[in-house]
Amino acid sequence: MQRVIVSVTNDITSDQRVYRTCTTLAEMGYDIYVIGRELPQSIPLKRIYKTNRMKLFFNKGFLFYAEYNIRLFCKLLFLKKDMLLANDADTLLPNYFISRLFRKKLIFDSHELFSEIPELVNKPTVKRIWQLIEKSIIPNIKNGITVSESIANHYKQRYNSQFEVIRNIPYKESVEQGEFPFNKGNKKIILYQGSVNVGRGLELMIDAMPLIENALFVIIGEGDITQQLKQKVEENKLADRVIFLGRIAPEKLQMLTPLADVGISMEEDLGLNYRYALPNKLFDYIQAQIPVIVSNLPEMRSVVEKYDVGFVLEERTPENLAQQITKILQEGKELWKDQLKKASEELNWQKESEKLKTIMQNLQ
Repeated sequence: MQRVIVSVTNDITSDQRVYRTCTTLAEMGYDIYVIGRELPQSIPLKRIYKTNRMKLFFNKGFLFYAEYNIRLFCKLLFLKKDMLLANDADTLLPNYFISRLFRKKLIFDSHELFSEIPELVNKPTVKRIWQLIEKSIIPNIKNGITVSESIANHYKQRYNSQFEVIRNIPYKESVEQGEFPFNKGNKKIILYQGSVNVGRGLELMIDAMPLIENALFVIIGEGDITQQLKQKVEENKLADRVIFLGRIAPEKLQMLTPLADVGISMEEDLGLNYRYALPNKLFDYIQAQIPVIVSNLPEMRSVVEKYDVGFVLEERTPENLAQQITKILQEGKELWKDQLKKASEELNWQKESEKLKTIMQNLQ
């Protein structure tokens, strides 16, 4: 049985792309070993494959990346391995060195354009370091995977490197609906699920809430601006209308998503990474059969318009957002039922994973 060592800098818990990829590979007969990191808030893991979460001294900034990459290199050096799978550029360097040193096949799964993430916009020196890593390694990548056509085209144009597209699409499965841990009464639910970080359009949604009647805005997830958003909610006296549920395990989250009346994915155009984004929450909403409102960014717009499953936010103002959300809430999600059902039949991991199987059968 061939062993695949999978690397990721998060705590593995909520990374659905890594979960789906590793589950499919395990079902194909590969021995999967995932290396991540343990955080203070990490919850216990239950997987059909082996996992290892490293306890690090540093959890952010340069020292975190330095410690993680050095320790990952040391682990990869001594672990049994037949193939390596690096998730994102922040795990690529040690994986590349080990693949060359031991002549092992390397798969690079680029979840995003790492050197173009908003967090690096005001850090030109750090950004140049990541760009240098990408420039040095990506042209040599023979087995590249990414999440959208736009990112694949970017790598082709910049590095003349071919990347296959495997989108962040969930399983199609029957899920028992759960209950929100609060009394919603007769109010409609506007849902955001995902990382609570800069550029996700959450401030805009909070600004729009006073203009929307009979609705609650539920945020599921944690991130760098969680406390900042909570403060904004308090200052605007919206604590009874904006509810933070924090981090929820994926298997519980998929029981809550169908309870919403509309899902939002409103990333701002803060550079190429967000411009080319095709977030998994968009497909999670579709699979849960709730209509969506998305940013006017090419990949998201393409999906929403192709399947007619919601609205594209043309003008980023609280008034326009409130108007579009109100329209969906008043019409009711039943109006979108047929389109969402058709989209969910096409956009599911059972179909998307066939691409991964083909790639694994033709590794270079």
